[in-house]
Amino acid sequence: MTASWKTRHRSLYYATAPEPDDPEIVPGATALLVIDVQNTYLERPARAGLSPAEQAHFDAWTPFHARMADVVIPNIADALSTFRARGMEVLHARIACATRDGRERSLSQKKPGFNNLLLPKDDDASQIVAAVAPRGDEIVVTKTTDSALTGTNLRLMLHNLGIRTVVCAGIFTDQCVASTVRSLADESFDVIVLEDCCAAATMALHDAELEIINMIYCNVIDLNAFKALLNKRS
Repeated sequence: MTASWKTRHRSLYYATAPEPDDPEIVPGATALLVIDVQNTYLERPARAGLSPAEQAHFDAWTPFHARMADVVIPNIADALSTFRARGMEVLHARIACATRDGRERSLSQKKPGFNNLLLPKDDDASQIVAAVAPRGDEIVVTKTTDSALTGTNLRLMLHNLGIRTVVCAGIFTDQCVASTVRSLADESFDVIVLEDCCAAATMALHDAELEIINMIYCNVIDLNAFKALLNKRS
């Protein structure tokens, strides 16, 4: 039998801890935050035109793209529908810079490698994927950092909205999602991470990060279990 969210993703720190209580989910004080589900992360070149080394790298990323298409994006769309149907707050975060050359970006986004992100705010690559795009007056924060709280006024907006619990979804589990979760926890928000609404480059990285952040910075819960908890309050 599959373990419940209360016993999954436990690190050694919490191996002997009692099962956590159900999180308090008050619809008027709970918001969904969708992090960095942007076009740039779903774009792929034609494999046939790549060198053997490039093809090997392409293939290494294929499981991530399959998870995004088959699991994460459909589940985030489901979560969005759930929150919207109940009139609950929905917020979005995206990485984008105000300048064409990205000169105002944080140091982490200027270092060479995967995290070197030049995403001017008006380019198609920086836009949120259409299937999970904002609707109406849903708030979108733009950041040049990993954490959605650092360098934005998201914390103030959540406070002004009366939000106490933030439900996080998006990518990448071990980077911007985890950084945002830690920041939210440090600001004394209750945090829930929807494990099947997130992805990292590999499932090993995804699972490892969930084990690290679970029970100290957040509760890691799958979407169906979260909806069941929410329905208890409805």
